[in-house]
Amino acid sequence: MRRVVVTGLGALTPIGNNLHDYWEGLKNGVSGSVMITRFNTEKYKTKFACEIKNYNSADHFDRKEANKLDLYSQYAHVATDEAIIDSGLDLEKINKDRVGVIWASGIGGLETFFISIKQHVLGDGTPRFSPFFIPKMIGDIAAGTISIKYGFRGPNFATVSACASSTNALIDAVNYIRWGKADIFVSGGSEASINEPGIGGFNALQALSTNNNEFRTASRPFDKTRDGFVLGEGAGALIVEEYQHALARGAKIYAELVGTGMTADAYHVTAPHPEGLGARNVMKLAIGDACLNPEDIDYINVHGTATPLGDISETKAIIDVFGEHAYKLNISSTKSMTGHLLGAAGAIEAIAAIMAVVHDIVPPTINFSTPDPDIDQKLNLTLNKAQKRKVNAAISNTFGFGGHNASIVIKKAEV
Repeated sequence: MRRVVVTGLGALTPIGNNLHDYWEGLKNGVSGSVMITRFNTEKYKTKFACEIKNYNSADHFDRKEANKLDLYSQYAHVATDEAIIDSGLDLEKINKDRVGVIWASGIGGLETFFISIKQHVLGDGTPRFSPFFIPKMIGDIAAGTISIKYGFRGPNFATVSACASSTNALIDAVNYIRWGKADIFVSGGSEASINEPGIGGFNALQALSTNNNEFRTASRPFDKTRDGFVLGEGAGALIVEEYQHALARGAKIYAELVGTGMTADAYHVTAPHPEGLGARNVMKLAIGDACLNPEDIDYINVHGTATPLGDISETKAIIDVFGEHAYKLNISSTKSMTGHLLGAAGAIEAIAAIMAVVHDIVPPTINFSTPDPDIDQKLNLTLNKAQKRKVNAAISNTFGFGGHNASIVIKKAEV
C-alpha cells in the first residue's frame, strides 16, 4: 500500500492558539482550565472548563462570514489555515481533484442549536429561524466550507464517533490515500461545546469534574482523587499526504502514519469495558497494521480522561497488550492540560504524539499527587514533568461514548 505522511499541522487549543504555543504548553505542563466566562454558571455543578484564550473571530473572519459559521466551524478554519501554510502547499500547482477533506466533530454546532431554539421558545411560537440555522449546526459543514474555501474537490465528509471522531477522520484519510483515492487530505476535528447544554448535559451524566475549588488541577488522570473530565474546546488540523507526492514537491515531513485500528466495546453506552477489551483489541490491530511489534512502541498518548472507570480499564489494556514492555514505554494523558476536546481530542492528541516523535520529548500527565491502588504504579505515566527519550513510534488512543475505539500509530519519518 502507498505510504502516508504528515506534512502540515495546525492547532487551536486551550493552552496555545497555534502549533508552536500548543507544543510549548504541552512541554511545560500548562493547565488550560479556567473559570467559565461564556455564561453564568451560578446554577451549574461545574463552573470551570478549558476555554480557548484570547480568541476573537474578527481576527480571522469578516463579520458576514463569521455570522455564517458556528464556533466549531470557525475553529476548524483557523486550524486548517495554519496547517496549510505550515505544509507549504502551492495551491496553484496541486491537482485539487486529488485533495480531500475529512473533518470530525462529536457534536457540531451545539451553540447555534441552543441559541436558535432558545430564541424560538421564548418567542410567541412563530417560527423565526435564521436561514443559516441548519448549515451552521450540522456536523459536516466544517468539511464542506473548508473544501469550498480552498477548492478541494476530492472526497469530502465528516466522521462522528463521539470522542473518537477525529481519530476516525485521520484513519479514513490514511486509508483513502493508501487505496489511491486521493493524494492529500485536510483531516482533523473541532469542537465548541463550552455552553449551557454542553456543561449541563455532561453534568447530568456525572461525567464532568465538579472540583470547583481546585479547578486548575481538576483534570487529574490516574490520580486517586480524580472525579471526571474537564471540558475543552478547539481544533487540530493535519495535512495528510501520500509519501511520494510529498517527496516530489520537497515537503517537510513530520512523521509517518503507519498503522490504524478501530473496534467497539459492545458493552455500554457511556462506560468502558471494565477489562479494557475494546481498548486492548484496537491497540493490537493498530500495531499489527503498522507491521510492528509491541516492543517497538515508545510512547502512548492515552485517552486518559480522568474518569474513575476509564483510566483503570485503559491501563489494564496496555498491560495486556504490552506485557513487560508496558513498564518500559512512556504513557501520558495530555487531557490533563487541554481538558477533553470531545470530537477534536483525537486530532490535537495525534499532533501531541507527532511532536513527541519529532522532538523526542514526551509531554507530561500533570496534576498528579495521589496514587490509585487500582492502577499499576510501575507504569511510567510521565507524571507532572515532560521526559526526554527516543520516540521512534507512538500510539494515540481515543475512545468514545457508544463504545467506539480508534488508535493510530505514528512513526519517525524515514526519507
